[in-house]
Amino acid sequence: MLNFVSSLRALACAMLLCAPITAFAQFPAKPIRLIVPLAPGGGGDIISRMVAQKISEPLGYPVVVDNRPGGSTIIGTDIVARAAPDGYTLVMATSSHGINPSLRKLPYDPVKDFTGVAFIASSPMLLVVHPSVPVKTVKELIALAKAKPGQLNYGSSGPASIVHLAGELFNVMASVKTVHVPYKGSGPAIIDLLGGQIEMMFSSPVATVPHVRAGRLRAIAMASAERSPALPELPTVIEAGLPGFTAGTYFLVLGPAGMPPAVVGRLNAEIIKAARLPDVTEKLTSQGALIVAGSGQQAMDHIKSEIARWAKVVKAAGIKVP
Repeated sequence: MLNFVSSLRALACAMLLCAPITAFAQFPAKPIRLIVPLAPGGGGDIISRMVAQKISEPLGYPVVVDNRPGGSTIIGTDIVARAAPDGYTLVMATSSHGINPSLRKLPYDPVKDFTGVAFIASSPMLLVVHPSVPVKTVKELIALAKAKPGQLNYGSSGPASIVHLAGELFNVMASVKTVHVPYKGSGPAIIDLLGGQIEMMFSSPVATVPHVRAGRLRAIAMASAERSPALPELPTVIEAGLPGFTAGTYFLVLGPAGMPPAVVGRLNAEIIKAARLPDVTEKLTSQGALIVAGSGQQAMDHIKSEIARWAKVVKAAGIKVP
């Protein structure tokens, strides 16, 4: 009898241990929500929808993009930090994830409260102006800004976003005064730029290169160390006389802390496959993005380095937010 009871206990323990493994092996078993903490229309939103569409079929369930803009991406990101670590709630993290710690008290830890899932791509900022602005080079833009201090407006995807910091870095390094106009995402800012309500902005090439090629915006320079393969004729801001000027965003998929490795592995595999599809690669690289197709660990390592980097910039530029 004792042996029988012991056998039952051993069987029960084995079943308990195997249950999570079986559940994770069947992942996913329902739709996945990919939160984009940005307004529709910007680079992060465009890439999110592209990837979500590509991975839905192989996963067997739809990956639903859920835009939750506001609070410089904090609102949407916090939803994921508090979610169950089961792989069904993810976030597309961009540069704000590494900038916010230097400027705000966050309701989450940008590193400890997340699991890296995939590093999709990086994208240096592109400086663009409305065609009505009478400049074609960075030097001409600087001259105009000095001639009209406080009269040129630049849009951003929100206070303390990479777009905002790029604009303030330009003000500091060029010794000019352009006025920051924050929006709830790059999409609305680009709409006003196209309409001439603002004169200029730094933006992800993914969202602005199509408008440049259509003649609706004028590209001035890339905020990268080297010229972009997508726009080889376009000089960098560094070439224009501002040494060391670089600013860019990135696109990382994160989940809540504590996600099972098996779930992370499944998601990473499908996201990387999607990023390497010829049509996805061609579209993103043609618009100035650089495909990384990296691991979750690479994503977390990049976040740590960005937090350290922008902390120095924020302090040097004296940037503060309400």
